[in-house]
Amino acid sequence: MTLILNASTLHNVLDMPSTVEVVDQIFTNIGNGSASQPDPTAMSVPSADSTFVLMSAVGGEEGVASVKLLADIPSNNERGLPSQRSVIMLADHVTGGPLAILDGRVPTRMRTAAATAVATKYLARKDSRILGLVGAGGLAAAHVEAIKCVMQIDKIVVWSRTSARIEQFTEAVAEFGIPVEPVDAIEDVFAVSDVVCTLTPSVEPNIKGEWFRPGQHINAIGSRPRPNEREIDSAGMARAKVIVDHLGTAKAKSGEYLMAVSEGAITEKDIAGELSAVAAGRIPGRESDEEITLFNSVGIGALDLAIGRLAYDRAIAQGLGLDFNLSN
Repeated sequence: MTLILNASTLHNVLDMPSTVEVVDQIFTNIGNGSASQPDPTAMSVPSADSTFVLMSAVGGEEGVASVKLLADIPSNNERGLPSQRSVIMLADHVTGGPLAILDGRVPTRMRTAAATAVATKYLARKDSRILGLVGAGGLAAAHVEAIKCVMQIDKIVVWSRTSARIEQFTEAVAEFGIPVEPVDAIEDVFAVSDVVCTLTPSVEPNIKGEWFRPGQHINAIGSRPRPNEREIDSAGMARAKVIVDHLGTAKAKSGEYLMAVSEGAITEKDIAGELSAVAAGRIPGRESDEEITLFNSVGIGALDLAIGRLAYDRAIAQGLGLDFNLSN
């Protein structure tokens, strides 16, 4: 039997602290070799602007293989549809039997924030207390919820293009009891924050490396996984110690990485390593209080695997989801 998990069921069975925990563990497992994260595969044809990306992984400790079919369709904005849509499939890694099919929206949102939290755990200064957010959209509140699992947040400094977004964000995080300070310019976020998350779907770089301060940690998250889109300029990539979620994925889909390379600001050798190697203790994370660190988050299939396993186990335990026999 195969369990089908829709978005509402996934909302019911997943929580952020557990998601951060399993994402931390899967990064560690990739680093120690008990999980495998291959490069993504992208497919397209000239008759449409759609790109379909296969994001796969297999985890020995998790006992599953997974694949997410991610559709990236810019013209969906004109149709009133999300530009990115996805579905995840889990299979038993021993027998190959299909275990579950999951709607991709909830796992993608949660795993993105959880990966940021894990990077912050290993790369931010231990005395970091002020969280800066560039952008106040849907991912912003999820990032506060995730990062507070690994860091004490005394204040949130946030910039957005619209005051309405700031108000919505402030309401969304009110339950955490953390003061929120809106600022007028992106540069103002960097001027006071210990950890900064960039959360805008920017095409042209709106973050300048000259704003980075010694000891700061930056999580670059917002740009869509397209080679020609980025938030961080080349100077920022050159100025920071850059850790990626997966080098093969960054080389395929990260505009931050690819455009900085094409402009001659960095080379592949300037990338300090992958977050999995840091989590497994194979390479150092932050090496001094003055170091500027940057996590280039693109998104990898192993995170969907980890969250999918968590959701599947909890849905089984709670009797949730639609059980379906695909072989009939």
